[in-house]
Amino acid sequence: MLRHGGLVAIPTETVYGLAADASNEAAVRRIFDAKGRPADHPLIVHVADASALTEWCSTIPPAAAVLAAACWPGPLTLLVPRAAHVLDIVTGGRSSVGIRVPAHPLAGELLRRLATVGVRGLAAPSANRFGRVSPTTAAHVRADLGDEVDLVLDGGPCPVGVESTIVDCTVDPPQVLRPGGIPTEQIDALLSGHLAAPSGPSRASGMLDSHYAPRCRVLLADTADDAAEIAAGASADGGVVVTIGVGIDEVRYAQQLYDWLREADADGANTVVALLPPASGLGHAIRDRLLKAAADRPG
Repeated sequence: MLRHGGLVAIPTETVYGLAADASNEAAVRRIFDAKGRPADHPLIVHVADASALTEWCSTIPPAAAVLAAACWPGPLTLLVPRAAHVLDIVTGGRSSVGIRVPAHPLAGELLRRLATVGVRGLAAPSANRFGRVSPTTAAHVRADLGDEVDLVLDGGPCPVGVESTIVDCTVDPPQVLRPGGIPTEQIDALLSGHLAAPSGPSRASGMLDSHYAPRCRVLLADTADDAAEIAAGASADGGVVVTIGVGIDEVRYAQQLYDWLREADADGANTVVALLPPASGLGHAIRDRLLKAAADRPG
């Protein structure tokens, strides 16, 4: 199906991706149509192993070589200078391309088999409507995209639950554009502290102010007591209020975050009150997703 221009939802360790042959322009356009994704929003290319990096980038920045060796397969996307053959539709017309080697065994097997028949990479953003809550199960994919997906590979719930960390290696020092499954502290240590905060225009997935958003509103709390107070106030205004993130560790919070946001919508909740975890480890990624889910939404 992928060899002939189809769309296949694939499991990764982070979230389910909506995959198409990254060298097939018509197939990649179907991704944008299915998701309702803006045409200038770049995609991530998933490859079988780190050796494929040389096929997709013109030069390998030193930081990219270090991070690929240490973190792949895994929840890390490297932004690198694109090779000449990379399609503009994949990069949003930019001079860089995002590359990742997923750690999920089913995704890895698929990518290895495809490489033997000439498909060297899959463009695969999250398999959901653009801007909405990402899918972490096969059922989420079908609920969002229905028959616009030709096939869904069911690999079970995603074990990490939040998207990959994106590091821009085209700048010096490198920048973490999106916190994710590999903590920022680990990236910083691998680069010996040679890491900067994001700056400049949006140039990678998940950098918009509003993203990962359920239909209901999301209110944020800094402490469990604050969460209880906010929830009580929201309940007094009427409607169903759901509180998440209290009394759990960051690993389970990341695994369950998107499922809880989807359940809140399915149960007719008006408000989700979310406790912000500490800004460390996976907490960086969870806070980023919650801040974007709570942001003012276009339209």
